[in-house]
Amino acid sequence: MPRFSIVIAAYRVQGFLSSCLDSALAQSFDDIEVVAVDDCSPDHCGTIVDEYAARDSRVVPVHQQVNSGPGHARNAGVDQATGDYLLFLDGDDTLAPGTLQGLADRLDLCEDPDILYFNHVRTYWWDRAEPSLFGGLLASAGTDVFSIQERPEFLRIFAMSSNRVYNRAFYTRHGFAFSEGIYEDALLSYKTMLTAERIACVDLVGLEYRQRRVGASTGSPGEKHFAIFKQYARLFEFLDGRPHLEPLRPMLFERAVSHFLFCLGRRSRVAAEDRPRFFDRAAAWYRGHVPDGFTPPGDAEWRFEALARGSFVRYREHELTERAAAGARKLKRMTRRPLAARAKRSLYRVHRRRSVDPNLAVYSAYWGRGMLCNPAAVYYKAKELAPEVHGLWVVRKAAVDSLPEGVDYVISGTRDFYWAMARAKYFVNNVNFANDVVKRPGTVHLQTFHGTPLKCMGLDQQRYPAAASGMSFGNLLKRVDRWDYALSANRHSSEVWERVYPASYRLLEYGYPRNDVFFSASADDVRRIRKELEIPDGARTVLYAPTIRDYQKGFTPRLDLERFSRALGPDAVLLVRAHYSYQPQAGLRQLQEAGLVADVSRHPSVEELCLAADVLVTDYSSIMFDYANLDRPIVVYADDWDIYQATRGVYFDLLSGRPGDTPGPVARTEDELIAVFRDDRWRDDEATALRTAFRARFCQFDDGHAAERVVRTLMLGQDATDAAEAASPPSVFQRHGLPVKRGLITGVPPHAARPTPLSPDPN
Repeated sequence: MPRFSIVIAAYRVQGFLSSCLDSALAQSFDDIEVVAVDDCSPDHCGTIVDEYAARDSRVVPVHQQVNSGPGHARNAGVDQATGDYLLFLDGDDTLAPGTLQGLADRLDLCEDPDILYFNHVRTYWWDRAEPSLFGGLLASAGTDVFSIQERPEFLRIFAMSSNRVYNRAFYTRHGFAFSEGIYEDALLSYKTMLTAERIACVDLVGLEYRQRRVGASTGSPGEKHFAIFKQYARLFEFLDGRPHLEPLRPMLFERAVSHFLFCLGRRSRVAAEDRPRFFDRAAAWYRGHVPDGFTPPGDAEWRFEALARGSFVRYREHELTERAAAGARKLKRMTRRPLAARAKRSLYRVHRRRSVDPNLAVYSAYWGRGMLCNPAAVYYKAKELAPEVHGLWVVRKAAVDSLPEGVDYVISGTRDFYWAMARAKYFVNNVNFANDVVKRPGTVHLQTFHGTPLKCMGLDQQRYPAAASGMSFGNLLKRVDRWDYALSANRHSSEVWERVYPASYRLLEYGYPRNDVFFSASADDVRRIRKELEIPDGARTVLYAPTIRDYQKGFTPRLDLERFSRALGPDAVLLVRAHYSYQPQAGLRQLQEAGLVADVSRHPSVEELCLAADVLVTDYSSIMFDYANLDRPIVVYADDWDIYQATRGVYFDLLSGRPGDTPGPVARTEDELIAVFRDDRWRDDEATALRTAFRARFCQFDDGHAAERVVRTLMLGQDATDAAEAASPPSVFQRHGLPVKRGLITGVPPHAARPTPLSPDPN
């Protein structure tokens, strides 16, 4: 029998569940079992639970056949629990290191109380941690063991399910269980506290209570929030049968009403149109349960009095007075906008009064750098499958000449740009449109992204000043709120996107449209590309494509390109692809003039470069995830891994050598890199095994039909299943890509399609 049974309820928390499970399983006190309940979650929660159960025998997987809510999921977990004590966690929360050891020590000291309370910290999505208000109260208990009648002030402890452990014998003996509906934890919290004869506390900050921006059960308004009145009605029915608890009724009444007012004041719980009805229900509950002689708390007296009178008008008048004062203060802080900007915004507002054009789509990529990447692939597929939808590209002025003939465009920030932003129905981008773009009702925004995340992205960048320099995370989230759909190429991306870009969009696990070309390219296409790049027949082609560094400015090759080129030998061609953020480099031009490298930094299509290459050498660039679709050798050259992960942050250890983490041989120095090629380790059996596991993890959804699925979902109104079924049969171009023999491309399966130049670079 383990000391602790940790019951974790998981529903739509795929981006957080691994951290939750890790925080429990990595505790120094390991006499535990983790009962992980997948509440029929539609995302990857069930798979994550099973993967952890396969690796760690302490994990007990439970799969609900239907989604029943967090309360019933916890009840299902309790049914499987065998430990001395129950600890409930939500799938997006975590335990601080050392928590279980601290709890076990206090339980021993207090001789196994019915309930042991501990402290928590709220962690917010903007990377802020806020201590709870109860540290002093918990500390005041010392090592005392008491009942709530003896210490009624402890009724003020936050009524949640995760800041305490329950003696399982006590819990089951009294038949405790979570009820249906939300706010079920408040009801159980009070009932167990009122029943317990032996309560103990420890001022240990053990729970990291995550405040999610979206996705929490209490985070969206609706009828479900009216369940709070039923939950507290059940609590007072519980009191009615226990006269010895009567002295606690006034404090419990104050706790209940304060909870009602808390919900009423938050639009995330009670929508504006529901507020009068919610207020009336709260007022009726107030009148039906108010104890004789009750005195409202001084800091909320007017709110309690408004409920007592049942006057929402009076409540609203007082509330508006407070808001008007706050608005006046905000107005003083606002600055006037430049005249030209105000004129364009005024014109934009005029255009937004016109109807949305159902056959206009706006595309953009890499902040207007051209017709590139995933948006370009979607554009071409839309012309094929939805020709009635007219595509329009948003580009910078400098990128106009790069557009293919016949492609319509507008230039960012112009009057035409604001006209297009106001009228279009579809918006497709691999970054974000400008902050002042307003999402109109009925429009559809797709975020395609432009890579698989190895480095920290979105809100996770807040912890890395070099990566976050100049970024407004508030504006980022406003842009994210415009998204209706976001693309994912693998489960790893899905879990990261959900966590670092929290909003109500729908993830489309369709793969990346820009990678479709890897499944449709023909032998003639590859020969054409290599000829255009002036690669001699039979030459081994090495593509070196490093990524940008946040901690340095300008492109400085991380290795001696001249030395590396000479080490590869005269039969090899070294293609060098600097990140698109960097300006052309004189050093690369000189090496190219000497015939040692081919500078392809400004080549319009990184996909064509991948098709031409026999092997990829990169560091932390997202190009490795796309290139893996070709099943060709990948070599990681990471001389500054320690600095990179410290300044930017990473999601997994690329250099670990573990299957699934590392795509091929790893070199930390120039000598090691040269040795990888000299000893033929770049393509040996070990390299092949690593690449196979890497592809299995990161090429899950790419199959050559991503763009088709996107267009069918966005523009043809098909759901995910219909879009997938409508996609063409798998291409004859095998998933393992172009066959490689002795390091040279020797041929490809025949196919009629021609690759379209897409992206300049992954991220």
